[in-house]
Amino acid sequence: MRVGLITPEPGHPLLAAATALLEPEHTVEVLDPAAPDGAPTRPADVYLLKSRTERALRLARELEARGAAVVNSAAATARCQDRTLMAELALAAGLPFAATRTHDSLAAWASGAALASPVVVKSRSSRRGDLVARVDDDGGLRQLAQAWPHEPVVVQEFAPNSGWDHKLWAIGDQVFCALRRSELSPEGRGPTRSLPLDELPVGWADLVRETGAVFALEVYGVDIIDLGDGKPLIVDVNAFPGIRGQAGAPEALAALALRRATGRTGRTRRTRATR
Repeated sequence: MRVGLITPEPGHPLLAAATALLEPEHTVEVLDPAAPDGAPTRPADVYLLKSRTERALRLARELEARGAAVVNSAAATARCQDRTLMAELALAAGLPFAATRTHDSLAAWASGAALASPVVVKSRSSRRGDLVARVDDDGGLRQLAQAWPHEPVVVQEFAPNSGWDHKLWAIGDQVFCALRRSELSPEGRGPTRSLPLDELPVGWADLVRETGAVFALEVYGVDIIDLGDGKPLIVDVNAFPGIRGQAGAPEALAALALRRATGRTGRTRRTRATR
């Protein structure tokens, strides 16, 4: 089999480990989305899309048009970059997702806002180096607006929690999990601690798989905070995250790539995304 990697970083630990598992019997080819060559005339049997740049999405769409299997699809990857669309899809599907309001620019909204309680402000476009901040009062909001005046944003009510995010990842139907101190906590973003799957609250692993089905994702992350007594609130969904340091993740990714290369789906349940 020929497995392609659409990424500028083939040495990423997850990709490198999966490549080492595949290469004794299969060919692994790297497509750098920044390279000028474009899509090959003879596509590989499957591609793993670990990049969210516009050039990477354009390359993935071109490969899909030629009949190649791409994990995750360009459409599914793009859905996770628009936090307004993310919230609309999740809430329409009945997922416990944070209620979300959208504003075309932070400065325009801040000029007339009066905060009654803390909120979380995020860039509408999910990307490296984007805006994610807790704002407690009008003064803090004005200060943030001065730094990001033209940024389109989404706003969510701050949900009191322990200060630790549950980082859950899935490759096909296999779920991995860890705890990470939230970047919104007073201490700032902290270390990641692996968490045994059987220590998750009841139903959370199935909730992750359901989220993947809603977004038509096969390799993805779901960030959840515990509102108390195991009540989950989803605050973010990511296409093809790093999944670093999770035992069994490279093996799961290599196996998924081979299943998709032979035309088999990477999940047992039907995908539901329609937009």
